[in-house]
Amino acid sequence: MDDIPLSLLLGTLLFLIITSGFFSGSETSLMSINRYRLRHLADKNRRGAKRALRLLAHPERLIGVILLGNNFVNILAGAIASMIGLYYYGEKGVLIATMVLTIVILIFSEVTPKTLAALNPERFALPASFILEPLLKLLYPFVWIVNKAARGIFRILGLSAEQVSQYDLSTEELRLVVNEAGALIPQRHQQMLLNLLDLEKVTVEDIMVPRNEIIGIDIEDDWEKISKNIRESQHTKLPIYEGDIDKIIGFLHLRKVIQLFNDKEKANQETLRKIVREAYFVPKGTPLNTQLLNFQREKRRIGLIVDEYGDILGLITLEDLLEEIVGEFTTDPAAKHSDIHLQEDGSYLIDGSATIREINRILNWELPSNGPKTINGMIIEYLEHIPDPGTSLLIADYPIEIVQTTKNTVKTVRIDANWKEKLSQSDE
Repeated sequence: MDDIPLSLLLGTLLFLIITSGFFSGSETSLMSINRYRLRHLADKNRRGAKRALRLLAHPERLIGVILLGNNFVNILAGAIASMIGLYYYGEKGVLIATMVLTIVILIFSEVTPKTLAALNPERFALPASFILEPLLKLLYPFVWIVNKAARGIFRILGLSAEQVSQYDLSTEELRLVVNEAGALIPQRHQQMLLNLLDLEKVTVEDIMVPRNEIIGIDIEDDWEKISKNIRESQHTKLPIYEGDIDKIIGFLHLRKVIQLFNDKEKANQETLRKIVREAYFVPKGTPLNTQLLNFQREKRRIGLIVDEYGDILGLITLEDLLEEIVGEFTTDPAAKHSDIHLQEDGSYLIDGSATIREINRILNWELPSNGPKTINGMIIEYLEHIPDPGTSLLIADYPIEIVQTTKNTVKTVRIDANWKEKLSQSDE
């Protein structure tokens, strides 16, 4: 003891305290760093990021070398502090040195570096990797022994030592990441990403054009009527059928009809059949994300939705599907949909065949969409009968007035989502 200069002991103790802080901060920073950000930096050839990724590929080895180094320097620091305590205060100095060193290590080697590392993991982890990687190679035999002992304890406790944490994100976790991106992602792009994640929850029936609204060409009609319907069509592709939509022949692209109309001698039903492309069928219940890939694989833009018996339920287009991701292609979405009509008093006249999902998206409402797909279906399920005109009901806090019905359907309803505001204004 007398042969060792006191200044050397104090200097060594200070170095050990700093080293302990380095190990503590390294552990926190490497365990809390954003793995995806780290991979991005590694792809940009940041050497520190590549080293950190290599270390994190085997977390048990990384933790082993950090704890081995940290415990070694803490124990050595305790021994040196005891020697300094003996030098100044005799036997009582050991206790005094232990208490002081505990406080110093707690503040300067644990709390402070770990807090800084948690707040700035990238700044701490990348430089630390340049020291930890060669240190791991140097101390690997000791780390291997420690890990083997730990694995033995795992087996005794019935735990699997091979269970390594995975950092794959679930859909809901990815949704949370997008929502918390803030200014990093424009709000419009955030909404598109969220809509894309929602595609697997939505099926083709939710956005289809119902069977009764499908506009097509009956090839059994006379040619004058067929040609008139084609000329007045607002769609570029039309389903062609024989008498009934269930007897579908295929789809006609109006671009191919131009040449046919130019040659009046060949313009007839039989020639029309030859330029019709066979129909593409989509099973009901198909998620939108699957159908988007199916459209791409089949090189199609339109399809007919069929049930288990082969009956046609409706029609779906690629445009309708893309609108679920990017939103409406018009500046006034409500104007595009003839099923929804804004009234002067702020209420809406809505066709009973309008889909609930479409109404919710356009008007930003929250009508229940986990049951029937249309307003007509929702009302009939709620009342369990066909209501008379003038009937009023409240569903999900939305007042609905039946305006017009037929023998088997609700044809038109009036919904006023601002009824509470109007009621409060009238009370005032």
